[in-house]
Amino acid sequence: MNRVVPILRMFDVALTKQFYIDFLGFSLDWEHRFEDGFPLYMQVSYGDCRLHLSEHFGDASPGSAVRIEVEGIAAFHAKLHERPYKYARPGLEKKPWDSTEVSVQDPSGNRLHFFESDKEE
Repeated sequence: MNRVVPILRMFDVALTKQFYIDFLGFSLDWEHRFEDGFPLYMQVSYGDCRLHLSEHFGDASPGSAVRIEVEGIAAFHAKLHERPYKYARPGLEKKPWDSTEVSVQDPSGNRLHFFESDKEE
């Protein structure tokens, strides 16, 4: 098996782009609509991480959770705090399952848990 690409539901394109692109630092790879005025389906990426975001009813349930492994979680956390985003100021948390995490919620209620393992391999 190879990469997993989660599909997350979105309701407000402008707020979703502000969150994923302006705040989290993802890049917009592409957008697709079957016709003008139809729901948007798009891909954003950050390094090897790819997420599909969809306005299509039934593509995904709002409020989903995704865990995304990150190298350099402290630096990622610091970058988030450098960006002006009034809806989130996430913490950097040590978890009892041997990881350090930054958790945020997108405008559609989806939860993203960015983590770095504290275990030595």
